[in-house]
Amino acid sequence: MKTEVKKLDSTKREMCVEVTGDIVKNKFEDVFKAIAKDAKVPGFRPGNAPRDILEKHYSSFAQEQVMKELIPELYNKALEKEGLDVIELPQISDVKLDRNTISFKATVEISPEILLKNYKGLKASYKKISVTAEDIKRNIDSLKESRKIDNLDDNFAKGLGYISLADLEKAIERQIFSQRENQQRQAIESEIIDQLTKDLDFKIPQSLIDRQLQDLLRQTKLDLALKGIPREKIDEQEKEMIKELEPQAKSQVKIYLVLSSIAKKENIAIDDHMPHKVMEFLLRQAEWKELS
Repeated sequence: MKTEVKKLDSTKREMCVEVTGDIVKNKFEDVFKAIAKDAKVPGFRPGNAPRDILEKHYSSFAQEQVMKELIPELYNKALEKEGLDVIELPQISDVKLDRNTISFKATVEISPEILLKNYKGLKASYKKISVTAEDIKRNIDSLKESRKIDNLDDNFAKGLGYISLADLEKAIERQIFSQRENQQRQAIESEIIDQLTKDLDFKIPQSLIDRQLQDLLRQTKLDLALKGIPREKIDEQEKEMIKELEPQAKSQVKIYLVLSSIAKKENIAIDDHMPHKVMEFLLRQAEWKELS
């Protein structure tokens, strides 16, 4: 197999592939054997037509079948040989095929090269989480006002599914603590991401941005539909939604690519859980600092 890769820009490559010899010859043999089993040629029973007759009647079909079967196989082998990290399906062009040789070009988009800064020892700022009696009282008062109840007592708590007012207060304390814990976790992760991506400039493949944008657009439309907004009204807003969502899509793709780059360096599997695994790794490696 001969391969040659040309750089078109920072994320696009043109890969030329050429294969000569037994691989092509054997594929033609396999295709014609398959054709012979079911070929309907006047004057011959299925499976008994001579090869030269099959060649005459099915030459074009055989060529198409050889290309259909060989190109994906050879493309994947060429990718492995060249070590290209492709992120989109290829554009195949300039296909040439005879009984001995096949050649084609594949234009592909690859992950950008990201010059990572030191991602170990990033700052993770946190505060000790606490819930005061005033926090609890404020939440209980809000519950009271929403139900127009005069007395805060065990009966009030029982109406909400708790044995006593003390149990209700404990539940509210746990709820407030959990909310603040989640908020702080999100703030710490945002701080880590900001440090990772600050001043990190690289070309983000447009195909990935477009894909993420479509996902965001689909979810936004669904959210609006669930709110009862008519479909025609939603469709009217599509251009404006795309304009508003594009920066978010671009940011999300940038973050994903940076996390993927770290995953590769640290031998973390690139799967659906990769972003969470990389974040866990970064948090373990971070320098934690308690804020007063």
